[in-house]
Amino acid sequence: MSSSKITTQNRQRSHNVRFWRVWRDRLFVFGFVMAIVVGILGLAALLFDVLIDGLPFLNLNFLSSYASRHPLESGILAPLAGTIWIVGLTALLTIPIGVGTAIYLEEFASKNRLNRLVELNIANLAGVPSVIYGLLGLAVFVQFLFNGSRNVTAGALTMTLLVLPIVVIASQEAIRAVPSSYRDAAFAMGANRWQVVKTVVLPQALPGMMSGIILALSRAIGESAPILIISSLVWVTFVPVSPDSKFTVLPLQIFNWISQPQHDFRGIAAAAIIVLLAVLLSMNGVAIWIRSKYQVRPEQ
Repeated sequence: MSSSKITTQNRQRSHNVRFWRVWRDRLFVFGFVMAIVVGILGLAALLFDVLIDGLPFLNLNFLSSYASRHPLESGILAPLAGTIWIVGLTALLTIPIGVGTAIYLEEFASKNRLNRLVELNIANLAGVPSVIYGLLGLAVFVQFLFNGSRNVTAGALTMTLLVLPIVVIASQEAIRAVPSSYRDAAFAMGANRWQVVKTVVLPQALPGMMSGIILALSRAIGESAPILIISSLVWVTFVPVSPDSKFTVLPLQIFNWISQPQHDFRGIAAAAIIVLLAVLLSMNGVAIWIRSKYQVRPEQ
């Protein structure tokens, strides 16, 4: 076989390979785009349906009234206040413990077998179903620590256990993303380990940490299974005034309203969903603002 014929066959084979690679890449890109489009359209349809059902019921009276057996007289004052209490106490407990654990594991702890086992268990805890944390909180916090009192503190401690692994993992990843050259430069200038962490690592890792913290607190807002076990209250006609007060939260109240036979209850449930989404978007907006404020690009 002549060399020119071999060259022609090789070119033809190479052309066929490129042709199939191009079409394969286009097929995958089309599949990814369609997956995104389907997800966005489904989300848009759900939001549109919620807005259509809930906006007629969303007013000042709805925000300032307590739950009632009459749908047109019901409001979300008690569950909204309970949600704020739970999220606030959860943040106060989760942020220092989670960030401190991540700093210790990444910057101070030696990479031995024990610490690797701790990190593995933290990663495993992030995947435990939320109802398990609810049962744990009922046994440890409600029954043992507070002698059967189903109060705000018990709920906040339970939600802290739920979201703490997420905060630790996100903070670890943010710390690992800080270039090692930054640490080396600080050590070369005579800084000790804590000074490097405080002045170099934490400012650089703060945007990533805030993203993980907001995602974790957003999960805490939307969880209903642990709170159902801890609180089990849906018709609350008072606002929590202390960490020892009884409470309910928005997801639990929404679930109860949807289960009611009257059609108007579905409308006020949609209005409560709008309020819950507004709270979540506000938290994410704060996280984006903090990330944009403290994020320093390498060229700067």
